[in-house]
Amino acid sequence: MFYFVSSHSSRSFLDNVINNGQQQQEQQEFLSSWETVFLTVFLSVIIILTVFGNLLVMVALCKDRHLRRKKTSFFIVSLAFADLLVALFVMPLAAIELTTGQWHFGEIFCLVRTSLDVLLTTASILHLCCIALDRYYAICCQPLVYRSKMTPVRVAFMLIGCWVIPTFISFLPIMQKWNTIGIEDIIEEKQSLSGGSNTSCVFLVNQPYALICSAVAFYIPLALMVLAYHRIYVTAMVHVRQIETLQRAGSVPITCSDQQAQGRHRRIRIETRAAKTLAIIMGCFSLCWAPFFITNVVDPFINYSVPWQMWTAWLWLGYINSGLNPFLYAYLNQAFRRAFLAILCCGDERYTQQGICSTGFSRPSVPSANGTSMALNSGLQLYSELVKSYFPVRKIYC
Repeated sequence: MFYFVSSHSSRSFLDNVINNGQQQQEQQEFLSSWETVFLTVFLSVIIILTVFGNLLVMVALCKDRHLRRKKTSFFIVSLAFADLLVALFVMPLAAIELTTGQWHFGEIFCLVRTSLDVLLTTASILHLCCIALDRYYAICCQPLVYRSKMTPVRVAFMLIGCWVIPTFISFLPIMQKWNTIGIEDIIEEKQSLSGGSNTSCVFLVNQPYALICSAVAFYIPLALMVLAYHRIYVTAMVHVRQIETLQRAGSVPITCSDQQAQGRHRRIRIETRAAKTLAIIMGCFSLCWAPFFITNVVDPFINYSVPWQMWTAWLWLGYINSGLNPFLYAYLNQAFRRAFLAILCCGDERYTQQGICSTGFSRPSVPSANGTSMALNSGLQLYSELVKSYFPVRKIYC
């Protein structure tokens, strides 16, 4: 359980610490034996599905050449690795503490678990920021601009930043105990209330760390992603209107510039579908973690009276996000669906053939030699695909 607290109102805080300590002591009584069994099974299923799903994403990206073609795939596999680490090193320890009602691994390991939690959570959302930036350049800019912006060297630096930046708000300050400067008396008082024994892993921080950590880990990246995806949406809608104009101009003969425009529309259609998938992933992340960070901000203004049950629920809602991404890939993205099925079916040719679950799009048929008819039908198909990329109809593939 985490508390991001400020160093003012110490007396009110200590009063609530007593109440929270009593609530933690009553946790064992709160959970009956069958509730403990149910909770253990439920959390175990979440952890297993998270490990399995993220491993599947990493294997799919390594084996499927169609998925490896885009630079976005490097961010996705790194994101899957971060989520996998959450499932392997953070969630099991949190599950043990929740089901047993106490922390069994000592103060140092509590700091390590807390540092990993902050590190991996921040790394996940920074990866999503990089993915949003990649989609912005891919859809809102010309291909040459995209290639000049998203060079292999720049992609590598962005990936390194996704892992290095979080260390400055996780391991570095937490292990050095910079987050406790100014609130040492509060921590000592809490330890004395528990008789000097560490039976729970409670993370207390001062006001500067609370503000910096929350901003870096959630609010600033979320704002950047919202801006990026809003711009992508506006650009995509502009191209939809251009396709509608092409549809109305049926009497205009097709020219070389028309063919180039159609090629760009086809590229926008493909990139927009990918952006839609990644935007939904970002939205799920926001919905999963927003309750925790909103509570984080509100709690100091209500004298830290948020019960431990709510903190635990919001924290595990955030953990669940680490297991959602692979299933969102499978539900929304045909390329991942094909790769997942190929892996799960041991490379069955039915799922590896390009014609069955292709990531590409077939060329529109030419019904006649008339250039107007070809342009009109092409415009109709492009418009239809773009609309479906925003308002998809659920289908069963393969």
